[in-house]
Amino acid sequence: MKRVYVAGSYNGPDVITVLNNMRIGMRASLNVLKAGFAPFCPWFDYHFQLVLYPGEHLDIKDYYNYSMAWLRASDAVYVCNYREDSNGTKAEIEEAKRLNIPVYFTLQDLIDAEG
Repeated sequence: MKRVYVAGSYNGPDVITVLNNMRIGMRASLNVLKAGFAPFCPWFDYHFQLVLYPGEHLDIKDYYNYSMAWLRASDAVYVCNYREDSNGTKAEIEEAKRLNIPVYFTLQDLIDAEG
C-alpha cells in the first residue's frame, strides 16, 4: 500500500475557516484511503493537543517537524484545498519536489499515476 501525504490549507482567519479546512482535509484523506492508499492526515493532529497533560506543551514547530518527517517517508503527496496564502502547503510542496516525491493536485491524477 503506497503512503500518501495529504497536504492542504489548515489555518484561516477565523475558527469556521479552520474547521472547514479540517473537514475538507479529513474528507480528502478518507477518499485517499478509499482509493487504496495509506494516507497521512495532518488535520488529525488536533488529537495530540487534546490529550496533553497540564504543563505539557507542543508548539507549532513540533507539529511542522512531525508532519515533514511523514512527508519525507511518503511515496506521493496529494494536495487538496490549495490556497496561495498557505505557507505550510507551499513548504510541503517544495520539500516533496526537493526529494523527488511526486505531487498531485487531483485525486484522479494520484490514482492514475500511483494506483
